[in-house]
Amino acid sequence: MHDATNTDLAGMLQRLRDAQAREPMPGWPRRAQRLRQLEKMLLEQRAAFAAAIDADFGQRPAEETDLLEVFPSLSAVRHALRHGRRWMRPRRSLAGLAFLPARNVLIPQPRGVVGIIVPWNYPLYLAIGPLVDALVAGNRAMLKMSEFTPRFSGLFAEQVAKYFQPDEVVVVNGDAEVAQAFSTLPFDHLLFTGSTAVGHHVMRAAAANLTPVTLELGGKSPAIIGPGARLEHAVERIVFGKLVNAGQTCIAPDYVLLPRARVAEFIELAGKATTRMYPRLERNTQYASIVSDRQYQRLAALRDGALAAGARTHPLGEATEDPARRLLPPQLLTEVDDSMAVMREEIFGPLLPLLPYDSLDDAITYIAARPHPLALYLFEHDQARIDLVLARTHAGGVGVNDTLFQIAQHELPFGGVGASGMGGYHGEAGFRTFSHFKPVFRQARWNGAGLLNPPYGARFRRMLALLLRRG
Repeated sequence: MHDATNTDLAGMLQRLRDAQAREPMPGWPRRAQRLRQLEKMLLEQRAAFAAAIDADFGQRPAEETDLLEVFPSLSAVRHALRHGRRWMRPRRSLAGLAFLPARNVLIPQPRGVVGIIVPWNYPLYLAIGPLVDALVAGNRAMLKMSEFTPRFSGLFAEQVAKYFQPDEVVVVNGDAEVAQAFSTLPFDHLLFTGSTAVGHHVMRAAAANLTPVTLELGGKSPAIIGPGARLEHAVERIVFGKLVNAGQTCIAPDYVLLPRARVAEFIELAGKATTRMYPRLERNTQYASIVSDRQYQRLAALRDGALAAGARTHPLGEATEDPARRLLPPQLLTEVDDSMAVMREEIFGPLLPLLPYDSLDDAITYIAARPHPLALYLFEHDQARIDLVLARTHAGGVGVNDTLFQIAQHELPFGGVGASGMGGYHGEAGFRTFSHFKPVFRQARWNGAGLLNPPYGARFRRMLALLLRRG
């Protein structure tokens, strides 16, 4: 499949725009039909999609693809099918007291054509999730897939072309130059999932067209183990959240803040948890590979740089590094500090620094002094401490006594804050993101609006005095 050119991209967008102009406000049957096509594609192509992702990664277990990509994608489609008709209803209310008997209404209107830029780490779910929300809101969509998962990206483009008309959903493939051109297109809304560094470029490109953006970025998502945590449970959930997809997850725990006296116990429990989840790790087909040589070398450099600066490493599980297979065994890092790149950059892999604290207040202060992360995890059972952490920290989303699963809640928006992104989607929040709630003021036939017309005499002044008292 050849890379799309600027002319191709402009033509695709125009075809979608023309189709949307012919049907600017699709009814529920049309929206539901498109959602069912997505569901049908996911069910029929599930195995093929998993095999393509496995081939791109070198090793990505089908079980992880089913759990972390297929299941949440299907769940999102089915949630939208259950609730979409209700989300579409106009929101009616009476006008303000001074304007009665007029009425107000908010009409959810599709934005038009939505652009979606998809990353490589969860290429199926992070394409389908925003696409569901765009379609249930009545839009058409154009997706740019990642060049770092070429087999899946090519297959996904082929299948979308079979299940959808070319004026409904279009998939684009190509390199970074194509992605740059894609972000300059005058979409009605653009959603980007990826790194903070690239997010800056996407937002600048969109600004030229005043295209509104939703940016799902990342950052260093902390896990706090509070004084009242059940340590064994906390370690097990942190290890799970860190090691699925070999840590290549935007909301994976990036580092752990824990009581100083519990560091040695954490290391011991993490080793046991890793061995339980990934026995014989070196030959375990359920532990994912690092997606590319470039990413593997980046992670090795982060670790080696930390070790050269005085950090210590604590391997988890029994495995030897294998660059040829891009097998990077999980490792804890202790004695780290902010001078090390591993504590300044998002890790996005199976390295987990441990930072001891002397008081919970110290941990909160550490997080609050840094850019806001996409996720924050707190393991604690004392409600006062939970409330304290929630009140004094900022994060795109929070998981209390678990990791990752906040992203799978349809009633919670998924998004970042500050350096970790802007805007959100999922469920009704996604419907709102991809809709314009058009405000309409509807005047009644018999009304007193004319009493405020010029010339401004004594009657006007009496009316204005009444309005000012009531206002």
